[in-house]
Amino acid sequence: MKAALLQYCAGSDKVANLSKALNLSQEALEGGAQFILLPEVFNFRGDGKNKELFAKAMEKVPGPSSNVFIPLARKYKASILLGSIIEKASSTHAYNTSVFIDPSGEITAKYRKIHLFDARIGDRIVKESDCFRAGRVPQTVKVGEFRMGLSICYDLRFPGLYQKYARRGVEILSVPSCFTRKTGEAHWEALLRARAIENLSYVLAPNQVGTDARGMQAHGHSMIISPWGQVLARGSEGEEEIIFADINMEEVRKARQVLPGIIANDLGGHND
Repeated sequence: MKAALLQYCAGSDKVANLSKALNLSQEALEGGAQFILLPEVFNFRGDGKNKELFAKAMEKVPGPSSNVFIPLARKYKASILLGSIIEKASSTHAYNTSVFIDPSGEITAKYRKIHLFDARIGDRIVKESDCFRAGRVPQTVKVGEFRMGLSICYDLRFPGLYQKYARRGVEILSVPSCFTRKTGEAHWEALLRARAIENLSYVLAPNQVGTDARGMQAHGHSMIISPWGQVLARGSEGEEEIIFADINMEEVRKARQVLPGIIANDLGGHND
C-alpha cells in the first residue's frame, strides 16, 4: 500500500487551509497514494486564547471539513486520515479529533486526543486544556489489510497507549502532529522510532511546518517508519511537501518473526 503524508503550514484561515489540504490530497492521490494522512489541526492552526476565532473554528463531525474529503475518497477508492479537526464539545471547548474516511467515503473511526499538551516552551506556556477536552477512548480502524491504532501528537510521549494498540493486534500507528521545533529537535525522531520498535509496527507521522499565530514554530520532518525502526521517508524541516513510502504486511511479519517474544509477551496476561 502506498502511503502519503501531507506536510504543510496551516494558519487561522479555515477556507485557505482546506483549499491547500484538498490540493495536496489530490496531488498525492494522482501520485498513486492509496492512503493519505494529514497533520494535526490541518484546517485551523490558530490561537486558542482568541475565544471568538476558536469558537468559529469548531464544528461537528461529520461536518464541513470532513465532508469535502468524502468525494475524494470515493473517487480514488483511497483511505484518508484527517489528522485532526476542532470538534465542538461545548460553546467554549472542543475535542482535538482525528477522522478516518474509508475508500467508500464512510467515516469509520473518530479518535479524540487523550493526552493534552500542557507545557512550557521557552518563555511560552502552552495549555491545550484551556480550550480542549481530553478524549478517553483509544480507537482502531481497518486500512486495507492493516489494522491501525490512532493517536495525536503529544500522545506520542505515552507508550502505554501504543501498548494497548499492540494488544489489539495493530500493524500501523498513526501520529498526526503539530510538534514544536524545540521539542521536536530533541525528541521527535527518537520517540517515533521507539514506538515503532516497541510495537513492531509501522508509524505514520505527518507534521506541520512554519509558525502559527502564537509564534510557535513546528518541527516538520514528517516520517514514515518501518516496524524495524527504519526511517523509510522523511520530510524536510520547513518545506510544504508530500512524502511517500510503500508499506506492506510482509515487513510486519518479518519483524515479528525475528522478535516474536515482544508482541507475544505484551499479549500475555492482559485483559484489554
